[in-house]
Amino acid sequence: MQVIDGTGYILGRLATYVAKQALEGEEIVIINAQNVLITGSRDDILADYKNRRNRGVTGRNRKGPYYPRMPDRLVRRSIRGMIPYQQPRGKAAYERVMAYIGVPKEFEGAKLVTVENARYKGSTKKMTVGDISVGLGANF
Repeated sequence: MQVIDGTGYILGRLATYVAKQALEGEEIVIINAQNVLITGSRDDILADYKNRRNRGVTGRNRKGPYYPRMPDRLVRRSIRGMIPYQQPRGKAAYERVMAYIGVPKEFEGAKLVTVENARYKGSTKKMTVGDISVGLGANF
């Protein structure tokens, strides 16, 4: 089991690493999912995520697609996009991935894994997944 602290990691790069490890059979836990970063303009990021969220909420689309607003679910949904989740192999891999807000008690003393090339270098605009969740209306 690999435990990854999401603080300071870029979402897409972290998601590709986690998806590949899950498909290879590793169990992965991401803690502090609210601190994972997304690079880009704040207004563009919020507009994109609000558009995704509202796609399944309008009256004529009662059956979906639904998009989460909690940070742990947003991170997990991003990972799901990189896994063939509708096939048995992908479904099993997706079940091996968990994300948590904060640090649960069972993972407080766990050894953390670092992901190469996924750290934020500090050269562009950024926003945390927690900020996006608050913008979507989540209370956590």
